[in-house]
Amino acid sequence: MKKTKKRVFLIVLDSLGAGEAPDAERFGDVGSFTLKSCFETGKLEIPNLCRMGLGAIEGLSFLGECKNPIAAFGKMREASEGKDTTIGHWEIAGHISEKPLPTFPHGFPEDFMEAFSRKVGRGWLCNAPYSGTAVIQEYGEEHLRTGKLIVYTSADSVFQVAAHTDKVPLNELYSICETAREMLTGELGVGRVIARPFEGHTPNFRRTADRRDYSLMPPVRMLTDAVYESGFDSISVGKIVDIFAGRGFTESIRTHSNQEGMEALSEWAKKDFCGLCFANLVDFDSLWGHRRDAEGYARGLSSFDAWLDEFLPLLRKEDLLIITADHGCDPRFTASTDHTREYVPLLVYGADARGKSLGIRNTFADVAATVASILELDFSCDGRPI
Repeated sequence: MKKTKKRVFLIVLDSLGAGEAPDAERFGDVGSFTLKSCFETGKLEIPNLCRMGLGAIEGLSFLGECKNPIAAFGKMREASEGKDTTIGHWEIAGHISEKPLPTFPHGFPEDFMEAFSRKVGRGWLCNAPYSGTAVIQEYGEEHLRTGKLIVYTSADSVFQVAAHTDKVPLNELYSICETAREMLTGELGVGRVIARPFEGHTPNFRRTADRRDYSLMPPVRMLTDAVYESGFDSISVGKIVDIFAGRGFTESIRTHSNQEGMEALSEWAKKDFCGLCFANLVDFDSLWGHRRDAEGYARGLSSFDAWLDEFLPLLRKEDLLIITADHGCDPRFTASTDHTREYVPLLVYGADARGKSLGIRNTFADVAATVASILELDFSCDGRPI
C-alpha cells in the first residue's frame, strides 16, 4: 500500500565516468576519465550540472567549483565484478554481483552456434569480438547476399545479432534474439542479447535506432520489484525495462535517442504519479563513447544540461532527482573501445539535499537504498541510504 506521494526521478547518463576507479588496473583501464575527455574538447557547456555540484565532486574541480551547490554531490565506485550495463544497473537497483557475467573473447562455442542456426533457420557470419560499426561494413554485403546473420560480441557479456532491415524484417530479428536469449543460459548466460538492425548500401551501411536488448533475468529481488510490489508507479524510460528483463514495471516508454528520453521525462514530470521514474540515456555510450567521439559526447552532455533548464522547474517540492551513471566509456581512451572501470558521479536534487557532500560511496547500491528509504519500501539491499 502506498504510504507517500513522493516521486523519484532516477536518470542514468549511460557511461559518464568520473575518473579511473581504484581497481582500474585489474580491468586494463588505468588513465581512463570520461568526463575529463569531454572537458578537454572545449565543447562542454554544463552550467546547470555545475550549479548542482558536479565540479565540487572530488577529482572534478577542473569543471569549475560552485560555492553554493543546489544539490548534494559525490561519486560512487562499483563493487560488482564487471563494468557492463547490466551489472551496473543491477547494482544501482541494489544488487552487487560477486561474479562477472561470462564473456567470449574467442567467439561463442561452435556447437552452440550450430544449434542456434538450426533453431532460427539462418546461418551466421563473424562470431568474434568486433566493433558494431566495423562489423556491418565488413560483413554487410555477404549478409545481404547469403541471408546469414552477423553475430558478434565485445569485451562485455553480450551476444549481438546484426541484420539489414531489407533482408531480415525487424520482427524476425527480434524473434531471433528472443530465441538466442532462451538458449543462452548457464555458462553461456550472457548479460544481454542485442538486436542490431542496420540499413543503407555499401560502403555506407548504418545502424538504425531500432536496437532492442534482451537481458538475463535479474538474480534477486531488485529495487524496481519492490516499487512495483508496493503498489507504486514504476516507470521505465529507454532501455531500463530491457535491462531488467521486463520485470518490475507498471509502464515502459521505449526511446530511440537521448532527445526522446528527455522528452519522455519532461512529460512524466507534468503528470501525477507516485513512485519511481527510472531512465537511461544511452546515446552517451552507444553514439559517442564506443565510437570514440569526444566532441559528440561533450555536445550531448551540454544538450542534457540545457534540457535541465526545462526539467528542473517541473519538479515539485517533495520530488527527488538522482543523476548518475552505470560505468565509464572514455571517448579518448586508446587501449580499447570498450567500457572503462571508473567512478561515476552522483547528484541528488531535492528539498533536503542542497549543498551536501556525499563523499565517495563504496557501491552504486546506495542509490537503491536511498530510493527505498524515500518511498518507505519494504526492501533490503547491498547499499545504505544516503
